[in-house]
Amino acid sequence: MPKNFYTLLILPKKDSSAKKIGLSSTLVKGVSIFVMGLILFVMYFSYDYIHIRREQAELKRLKLETAEQRKQIEGLVTKVDQFAVKMDELRQVDKKIRIMAKLVTGKDKEQLLGIGGPVSEENRLRSRMAADDKAMIAGIGRQVDRLTDDALAREQSFADLLAHLKEKKSLLASTPSIWPVAGWVTSEFGKRTSPFGGDREFHKAIDIATRIGKTIQAPADGIVAEVAFQHDVGQMVRINHGHGISTYYGHLSKAVVRAGATVHRGDRIGYVGNSGRSTGSHLHYAVMLNGVPVNPRKYLN
Repeated sequence: MPKNFYTLLILPKKDSSAKKIGLSSTLVKGVSIFVMGLILFVMYFSYDYIHIRREQAELKRLKLETAEQRKQIEGLVTKVDQFAVKMDELRQVDKKIRIMAKLVTGKDKEQLLGIGGPVSEENRLRSRMAADDKAMIAGIGRQVDRLTDDALAREQSFADLLAHLKEKKSLLASTPSIWPVAGWVTSEFGKRTSPFGGDREFHKAIDIATRIGKTIQAPADGIVAEVAFQHDVGQMVRINHGHGISTYYGHLSKAVVRAGATVHRGDRIGYVGNSGRSTGSHLHYAVMLNGVPVNPRKYLN
């Protein structure tokens, strides 16, 4: 047999003659090449199939992740919108407080009459569905930046309001707004006929007549500036309330405070007497504003 042929010997299990098949080398090579090609083909498409299945699984996972992220973004948009509504309400409260505190102009008052509100949820969902995710995220970023700036502005505004209200509270606590003693006014603030000689004079206080020993109370918070005995008003006490306001008490029988002591509205400072130049038991009560005598009735309730 020529060299370019191969012999395929088939041996059966039982007693029978063996079979010989002659194959040319060209056929064997062709079959070998075909088989190898078939194996490579199957391996290639098997790998490609596995790769496609993996990509499909990854794509499915990414779709689920994207859907979850979109849901989270939509939830974030809703929360940002709710925060914007709350900030708008807070802005309105800020303006109302400023109006009550008389810290705003008429133009600011008119702005309170404006109304507004968020877009309906249906329209918002349509808008979000039509919008690009990147545009949506960028919009959220701008909204958050705006709300952050607004929150800082509100914080500063409330700090200013707090400082203003503290000042108001301090001024209110330092304003002599209650009667230092119960009694009846026998001499008003202003021009009068002097009880000593009958000449016309300017009375810089009011005289409150009451029994000797009646408790005198501080009409406001302050610091005792002076406790002394003077020829005309006898035993006296002067309290500095700050903000340019001071009060003066004369003709006491006894003072129970010392200079430098802190007193609060309602604290006992002394007792009614008849000391000094006086015609009877009473309290000489004066109020000074920046060193100028003013009518105490301006402050009394």
